[in-house]
Parts: sequence; C-alpha cells; structure tokens
Amino acid sequence: MNIAITALVLFGVFAILLILGCPISVSIAISSIATTLVNLPWDQTSFIVMQKMNSGVESFSLLAVPLFILAGNIMNNGGIARRLIRFAQLLSGRIPGSLAHTNVLANMFFGALSGSAVAAASAIGGIMAPMEEEEGYDPAFSTCVNIASAPTGLLIPPTSAFIVYSTVAGGVSVSALFMAGYVPGILMGLSTMAIAYCYAKKHNYPVCPKVSASEAVRITLDAIPSLLLIVIVIGGIVGGIFTATEGAGICVLYCLILSLFYRSLTWKSFMKILLNSAATSGIILFLISASSAMSWVMAYTGIPAAISNAIMSLSTNKYVILLLMNLVLLVVGM
Repeated sequence: MNIAITALVLFGVFAILLILGCPISVSIAISSIATTLVNLPWDQTSFIVMQKMNSGVESFSLLAVPLFILAGNIMNNGGIARRLIRFAQLLSGRIPGSLAHTNVLANMFFGALSGSAVAAASAIGGIMAPMEEEEGYDPAFSTCVNIASAPTGLLIPPTSAFIVYSTVAGGVSVSALFMAGYVPGILMGLSTMAIAYCYAKKHNYPVCPKVSASEAVRITLDAIPSLLLIVIVIGGIVGGIFTATEGAGICVLYCLILSLFYRSLTWKSFMKILLNSAATSGIILFLISASSAMSWVMAYTGIPAAISNAIMSLSTNKYVILLLMNLVLLVVGM
C-alpha cells in the first residue's frame, strides 16, 4: 500500500476525530485500527492491535505512573502543598510580583515531589489564585503563570514522563533521565519567573510583607519534612538502592505518613483520592496503550522512515536537520 495513502488515512482519521471532540486516546486507537485495516484483513487487525495495546502497558516500570499520581493527590489533600507554598513565598517574598514567583517555585517544589504537572497545577493554583486575586493580580496573568510553570514537574525528577519514555525507548536508564531533567526543569521555572518579573514590574504588583527571622525559621522547619522526600526518592533511585517503581511506592508511603502526622487526611478524603488517582491513571495508561498501537502501525507501514528520508533530502547540515526535527516534533506535540 502506498505510504502516502496510509499516512493520509492515519493522520486524516485522527484529525477528524479530534475536530469532532473525540478523546485523544480513543482517536489514536481508532485511527490505528483504520490504518491497519487498509493494509491487513479484520481478523489480523483486531488481533495485532489489541496485542500491541496490551503489550504497551505490560511493564513493571509503568507501575510507577499510578503510584506517583497517587502520591501527588495525597500531597494535594494532605497539607503538604500549603507548607511548600509558604516556603516558596519565603524565598520570593521581596521580588516584585512575589505571589507569581511563589506560584512558580511552589510548582517546581511540588513537581519535584509528585512528578505530576496536573497535580501541581491543581494543588498550587487552587491555593494561589484566591491569594493573587486578593492582592489585585490580573486573573488571566495568574492563570498563565500557573499553567506555564506546572509542567516543570514533568522535567524535575521524579517524573512519570521519564519512566514512560524509558519504557517506550527500550530501557533507557531512568536514573540518567532523572539526573538530566534538573537543568532544563530549573531553567524552565526561572524563565517563567523572568517573564513574570517583567510583567509585575510593569503593572506595579506588590511584594509580600517582610517575615521575621523566627517566622522564617519556623516556615523552613515546617517544609523540611516534605522536601526530604526529594532526597529519599531521588537519592535512592540514583544510588541504586531501589528502582523507580519502588521509589514511587516509597513516595506514596512517605506522603501518607506525613499527611497522617499533619492530621489533614481523613478516611473519606483518602477514598476520594484513591478514586481520582485511579481515574487519572486509567486515562494516562490507556493513552500509552493506544500510542503503542499507533507506534507499531507507523513502523509497519514505514511512515517514520519516509519522514526521515524527506527531511534528509532537504539538507545534510546537522543543524538544519535538528531544526526540522524540532519543527516536526512541535507540530506533533500540538
């Protein structure tokens, strides 16, 4: 079958389903099935696609994904987020637009603990938005700062995204990926703070009141138990004491003990946390499952090779090729 027709079916069906409002994971699965039917009979298609979807999530490493999601939700409801916000506010209190910088730093801390951008945006944004509104911040600006800084949790370890990448890429070292995530994650956060500073300076946003030395010590000591989680989880994974999946389990246990110690977690709220975590995990794991089927379809039909040949035919300069690859990834990522 002509590669151009196959690619048209794959991306065409996918685009139409997205326009119609179909969930991304379902759109990926249906477009993969439709493309396979163009090349293979139905009995083979149903068997192969289902097999690839099942094998896509049949990995011990992926157990870390629901565990980190659960840890993030426990932090969200266990009083840990508020302590991180107060510590972030202590660090950024004298900078113009200090609440915006607090939002960014808190998202970075929370992301470094939970590895979830969604949990960070929900936990930190839910607390910071009323505070910023009370201080006269533009709600659109506050929302943008929260949205732009929450994904730092996808770069600053531990993060589920690196674990998924390690699985899909065929066993890339999770420890190496974690260590590589710090610099871009911190740079992303600092860049967001730089833009927030310029905007706050232009609109004369206030700074937070000065904190006494004794209050600063109290806030720092209050945040240390939460921040220790970074040392325990990352230190254990990088030091080879336990795997990323085991580290995620330890993260959940630590957050649970800390929340019980703070007396901010009830049985009813814990049941709700488990339900929300299961729902979020189901969405993410089904997306990974469907993507595994699409990856096989693309490899079987030769679409990646065709794209690679098309890029290589345009230029042999490595910088031009790198730029074109990033443009393709930008479109795909959108």
